[in-house]
Amino acid sequence: MSIIILSACIIFLVLQITWFKINPFIAFIITSLLAGLLLGLPIITLTQTVQKGLGDMLGSIALIIIFGTCIGKLTVSSGAASVIAETVMKWTGEKYVRLGLMITGFIVGIPLFYSVGFILLVPLIFSVANQFKLPKVYIGIPMLASLSVAHGFLPPHPSPMALSNTLSADIGLVLTYGIIVSIPTILIAGLLFSNTLKNIKSDTKNTIVPTEEPTNHGARPSFFTSIASSLFPVFGLTITSLLPLIWKNEQVELLCKTIGDPSIIMLISLIICTYTLGFRTGKNMKTIMDEYAVAIKDVALIVLIIGGAGSLKEVMMVSGVSQTIVESLIQIDIHPYLLAWLIAALIRICVGSATAAGLMTAGVLVPLLQLKSLDPNLLVLSIGAGSLMCSHVNDPGFWMFKEYFGTSMKDTIKSWTVMESLVSVLGIIFIFILNIFIH
Repeated sequence: MSIIILSACIIFLVLQITWFKINPFIAFIITSLLAGLLLGLPIITLTQTVQKGLGDMLGSIALIIIFGTCIGKLTVSSGAASVIAETVMKWTGEKYVRLGLMITGFIVGIPLFYSVGFILLVPLIFSVANQFKLPKVYIGIPMLASLSVAHGFLPPHPSPMALSNTLSADIGLVLTYGIIVSIPTILIAGLLFSNTLKNIKSDTKNTIVPTEEPTNHGARPSFFTSIASSLFPVFGLTITSLLPLIWKNEQVELLCKTIGDPSIIMLISLIICTYTLGFRTGKNMKTIMDEYAVAIKDVALIVLIIGGAGSLKEVMMVSGVSQTIVESLIQIDIHPYLLAWLIAALIRICVGSATAAGLMTAGVLVPLLQLKSLDPNLLVLSIGAGSLMCSHVNDPGFWMFKEYFGTSMKDTIKSWTVMESLVSVLGIIFIFILNIFIH
């Protein structure tokens, strides 16, 4: 009975977001309270349960997401993102222009939120397309596939960070495994698939392509400074995760555990970027802090949605429905990673938001971690892959692509939707392949 109640509540949550157009954060809170009442939680403690779930979730990831978005904002405004893009394009040249765009999208996509990366890089795609007289969709899809993969698989993006926290995964290993899975995925879903899109026409005459111009008045940072600063969280998390595995020493392990805490790594990164991408490029403290304030406002709603998902998870845990679910799921003859992928994919198709799909799925699957053979890091990636499945008319990314590239509805589905679906399917395939080698 409890599983039926939970299923009805999740359907209600989906309907609130898609049909009634209710803000996802409010929808999560309403659903959490309703689920708690229907599952028999005492009314007197229900609000405390919802508050605890929200607080526990935000307490662990709010700092990471806020620091990450500040770093992303400075990466754009300092010109560092442009320096990275221009340098990579210079290295690859006309012959390998799509490869250059794909690499640029992957590098720039790690520290930037998807929408920011999209808006920043679309002008570059159009510029390159005009320069080399190439179809825009043909050369754009490899870069957008890279952005999408980074959004779904790699910390410090909101969904992988929240999933890692919910499923008690090691963020450094999620990042390392995510990069391993991402590379072959974007090579196939981006580079190879785009070969089939040469004939897709795009009408961009009436399209206003937004771009964020650097706001510093000094010299732009060098390529090395741009890479080292914007990707410091990636380097830091990877090194502090792998070093204790290579160098078996108690002090090294303690140091890596302390410095390698994601909040500490992100704070150190923010301090470094404030100097290298801020003061050194001619900005003063007030300008930098104003940019951080804007960045935090932009991400506030995402943070609240993640907190709302934490409330629903807590209700499920306290009510015992999570335990009931895992007992039922164990009876199904399907691999847990594939099950996680399927649930996330179905919710993504219904809701449209990759982040919301990932968070809903994680709340349901937390009890699966009791299975000793399950790697929480790969479970995070499985959900991330599923959450990218079949982007269509209820996904803002679908309309961003259609409007900016000026494609027809049919061509948008043939290019964008198929690319997203390929990323999702290939992602889960390479996760299973990786599982063979690490277990």
